Amino acid sequence: MTRGRGGSAALGVLAVGAAVGVGSAAWGTLVERRRFSIRWETVPVLPPGSRDLTVLHLSDIHMAPWQSDKQQWLRDLSLVEPDFIVNTGDNVSHPMANAAVEYALEPFRGVPGAFVDGSNDHFGPSPRNPLKYFGGPSQLRKDVEPVRLDVTRQHAFFESLGWLDLNNRAHAVELRGSRLELFGTGDAHRGWDRLDLLPNTVDELRENVPWTDEPGPEPVSIGVTHAPYRRVLDAFVAQGADIVFAGHTHGGQVAVPGYGALVTNSDLPRRYASGLHRWENRTHWSWLEVSAGIGTSIYAPVRFAVRPEAVVVTLTARTV
Repeated sequence: MTRGRGGSAALGVLAVGAAVGVGSAAWGTLVERRRFSIRWETVPVLPPGSRDLTVLHLSDIHMAPWQSDKQQWLRDLSLVEPDFIVNTGDNVSHPMANAAVEYALEPFRGVPGAFVDGSNDHFGPSPRNPLKYFGGPSQLRKDVEPVRLDVTRQHAFFESLGWLDLNNRAHAVELRGSRLELFGTGDAHRGWDRLDLLPNTVDELRENVPWTDEPGPEPVSIGVTHAPYRRVLDAFVAQGADIVFAGHTHGGQVAVPGYGALVTNSDLPRRYASGLHRWENRTHWSWLEVSAGIGTSIYAPVRFAVRPEAVVVTLTARTV
């Protein structure tokens, strides 16, 4: 018995499809997730006449001890010579990775910065079915005891670098002639954001800043969060944020060329999965910078059409 031409053609299509699938998986697993890149953005939020500020945005490093190429690439980012660093969490992907994170970020000692946590700064990742992401934001597995990470050590290291803890906190800094109001939240993906405290936290900051009675430029307000849930972004805009930094989404981690991210693992619309955008809340708006992140969970080591990235944001003066 011989197969008809239609059957042979169908088998050929299936074979090509299978080959494309295998090739895409290999590319995403072996190549693209290690094609570290820098995205450059310019945002006009400083008062007229201000000097530029270079902000290095790091997010979702998801470090494992054996990832020496990632560690070296992070160290080399010091060549950017940032004025300020924003770290939006999920730095660790293995309980023995703190030393690797410390080695990678040590070149930034003395560079001022700020940080917030993601859940993978407190708990190690666990295996999960990736198809569940299409059903909504991921949740901690109830059938698996989470591996606790040494977040106390991590915070101590970040603070030794000169970085400020913004987990449901606010701080003020003066930098290169600019005045910055910084406020942040805990990880909204786990419900650790205390938006009920945010208005009072920001009010207290503004009442007690060192420049209260001194003439000078108008301050720039910066919101920092790990997971960019809409409730957090709306609250930041309500508090007068000029720009918001966030991560968590991995840019969708897998995207379709011409279509974009498939999921954001939050309630953030897909079109905001990564990049620089405007976030509007009624009559007010803020710049929104969402990083696609640097790493992936060790249980889902793949990226497709979403290169790992650090983001260099030049804050520059407004023209009016």
